Amino acid sequence: MSTSRVLTWDVPASRGCESAWAELDGDVLRARGRAVGTVPEPYWITYELQTSDGWVTRRLRVTAETAARSRTLDLRHDGRGGWTADGERLPAFEGALDCDLGLCPLTNTMPVLRHALHRAAGERRLLTAWVSVPDLTVRPSRQTYTHLARTSGGGGRVRFASGTFRSDLDFDADGFVVDYPGLATRIAG
Repeated sequence: MSTSRVLTWDVPASRGCESAWAELDGDVLRARGRAVGTVPEPYWITYELQTSDGWVTRRLRVTAETAARSRTLDLRHDGRGGWTADGERLPAFEGALDCDLGLCPLTNTMPVLRHALHRAAGERRLLTAWVSVPDLTVRPSRQTYTHLARTSGGGGRVRFASGTFRSDLDFDADGFVVDYPGLATRIAG
């Protein structure tokens, strides 16, 4: 069964906002989105995200524009554990299944859905390919997702941790972020 959603977040962390058109088809996610922010400098972001079965990132294509330049990143996962950025192999990311676009609440969806952490107890430690915004630098990021509670409407609360950063995120029943304290809050509509 396919579910299409248009999601918009207020993103105080960037003093901006983001909208995404997302489609869940079985255990595959396809999305395209746009974000505008003013921190750390004014920028526009456009992205396309594709996953393979199991919500494993297959490709993230991002364009960032600032007053000084425009940059594009083509981040790919080969389905066997290997990653490339603009065709260059990234050996430090072996075993990572997910990308994580900085300041983007949508990319928290894949690990939460894969492990049903918005619905059931559990904790997962994982390596992600984290993309900083707006410079589009790719870095390895160790992250932990921990189910905390079920919430009304079939969603759940999940603790996200990376390094010393921690935040308790609320997800809806489809696995999309509703509230990410300190980063983003979904705008109703």
